This record gives sequence, C-alpha cells and structure tokens, in this order.
Amino acid sequence: MNLGNCPRCGKLFAKNFRDICPACMKDIEQEYEKCLKYLREEKTATIQEVSDATGVSIRQITKFIREGRISIANNPNMMYPCEVCGVLIRDGNLCDSCRSRLAKDLTAAAREGTQDSNKTGEDNRGGGAYGVIDKFRGPVR
Repeated sequence: MNLGNCPRCGKLFAKNFRDICPACMKDIEQEYEKCLKYLREEKTATIQEVSDATGVSIRQITKFIREGRISIANNPNMMYPCEVCGVLIRDGNLCDSCRSRLAKDLTAAAREGTQDSNKTGEDNRGGGAYGVIDKFRGPVR
C-alpha cells in the first residue's frame, strides 16, 4: 500500500489516482460547485468577484480554469494571473510581455552557447550523448 501525506491538509492517506486525500477532494469538488453556481448567475464576474463571493481562493479558481473545468469562453470578464508577473490573461500561462522576454532570453542563451563552443575550437560533428565526454578528452580527430 502506497501511503503519503496530503499536501493540502497534511493527513496521512492511502495514495491512489490522486495526490490529495479523499476529504480534500470532496472540499475541492464543493468549491468547484460553488464557483460554477456563481458563474451561472453572474456571467460577467471577474475572478476576484468569484473568489470574494464563494470564498474559494484565486489560486484554486485558476487551477479550475487551467484544468478546463471552468470555461472562460462563456465568461467575458474572467481572466487569471500570469505565472510570472501576475497580470491578468485569458489564455496560456504567460502574458505576451513575459512570453517575449522568455523567448528573447532563450535565443540569447542559445546564441551564447554556440559562441562558447566555437571559441573552444571544438568539432561539433560528434554531438549526441558523447559530446560531453569528448569535450573533456579534447578535439576528436
């Protein structure tokens, strides 16, 4: 039997399909029903209004949205926070600003990585899993 502590309440429980104990699962389902009921009545509600009216945390509501359990298509004012900066967004995990900054940083890191390997004069033909080992042995001839 696989036992674990519930990350939400800390109780010991027998793990099965979920990483949360049955009592917390029941609480989450009740929170979901509260949010759904409120959104059926108030289609123009924001995430803050839903949280205030139902007592469900914005984090949990965001999780419901990301899981696809709460649809934002039917709720025009429903937005959730960007994972990096917290700006409200309607799709994805990052806002446009954070997404472009991440892309710029990745291209800069990739460019820097290719410049570093070219400076050492290494032959990049080998590559693959043995590239790291060859790097320590010296140039392959």
